[in-house]
Amino acid sequence: MSSRAQQRRSVLQLVSAAPLLLLLSGCSSMDVIVPNNINALNGTTIKISCTFISCYKMDATKFAMNWTYQETLNDTEEMFMTYYRKKGMVPLRSDRFGERVTFAGNLDKNDLSITLTDVQVEDEGVYNCYVRNPPDRIQGHGVIQLNVVTELPPPRDSTIAVAIGASVGGALALLILSMVVVKCLRRHRKQELISEEKMEEEGKLEAEGVAEEGTKQP
Repeated sequence: MSSRAQQRRSVLQLVSAAPLLLLLSGCSSMDVIVPNNINALNGTTIKISCTFISCYKMDATKFAMNWTYQETLNDTEEMFMTYYRKKGMVPLRSDRFGERVTFAGNLDKNDLSITLTDVQVEDEGVYNCYVRNPPDRIQGHGVIQLNVVTELPPPRDSTIAVAIGASVGGALALLILSMVVVKCLRRHRKQELISEEKMEEEGKLEAEGVAEEGTKQP
């Protein structure tokens, strides 16, 4: 094989490997995606979502995941769901949640979300989603603050907002109309001045013509 052919082959190999190199260089660790805050109405059912992005495909023999609960960030964590190799995601025995927590995600899609039914005021607190997906060395961690309310906030009275909007809109319309009227009057006045100047100029020309004819007569 000639040296030119070898060089061409090397270039083709580098070009073919470029997308893979870019992909690996742009994916250096795991990212866990969760909502920062969730507001839930007492007695309802909510979904607490947690998904992760990893450079590597999930290996069921090495994958690890835990859900924990804390009343505050300074309190001890209570594990209430974990992953088992053969069983998948399994809720743990919990006096707080009982059987109200179920897995609602999809491991094939890196979705580790859970569902919490019959939300109670005591469920308010911090929910932690821990993920480990070797060969990623860094453990992913998502933190969600759950706030429980006993009643929905009253609907905002839009009457005032509508009235203010109408007033502002009306004032703006009047302002625009006034500007248009002033502009039209100025244009009309300008046209009148031009017409008057034109008439004066024509009158001067006629007078000069008459004077010239008078001087020409014997």
